Amino acid sequence: MKIAVAKEIDPSEPRVAASPDTVKKFKALGAEIAIEPGAGIKSGLPDSEFTAVGATVSADALKDADIIIKVKRPEASELAQYKRGALVIAIMDPYGNEAALKTIADAGVSAFAMELMPRITRAQVMDVLSSQANLAGYRAVIEGAEAFGRAFPMMMTAAGTVP
Repeated sequence: MKIAVAKEIDPSEPRVAASPDTVKKFKALGAEIAIEPGAGIKSGLPDSEFTAVGATVSADALKDADIIIKVKRPEASELAQYKRGALVIAIMDPYGNEAALKTIADAGVSAFAMELMPRITRAQVMDVLSSQANLAGYRAVIEGAEAFGRAFPMMMTAAGTVP
C-alpha cells in the first residue's frame, strides 16, 4: 500500500498531515510512504527528516498513491493528480460544501472526514478536533502572555511569588 503525504496548497496553512514519527509508524506496518517536496517546510520539517525515516520525496507522490493524507480537503486542481479509487484522509469540512464533495466523488476518490471521527476512547488517537483545539489553546496562552507584557500574577519562584 502506498501512502502519500500531500503538500498543502493554501499559502496560509502551516501544518503537514504527517510527521517523521508518523512516517516511521506507517513504515513499520509495511506501507510505502511518499511525500511531496516541501510538504513539511512550513511546519519546520525539511524533506531530509522524512527521508531519514524511509519516505521518498517525489513531485509525483500523489499520482499512484492508494491513500493520500492532507490537512485540508483537496481542491479540484489537486484531484486531477489522484488516481481513481484513491482514498483521501483530511479535514473535509463537509457541511455547506456539497459542491466540493461532489467534485471529489466525481473524481472517483473516496474521502474520510477526520473531524467526523467518533469522539470515543478507541478513536481518541485520531481525534483531530481535540488535538487541534489543545494546540490552539496552548498557543493562545503563549500569545496572551506575550501581549500582557508583565509576569503573570501568582508565578512562584524560589525567591517567592511574583506579584
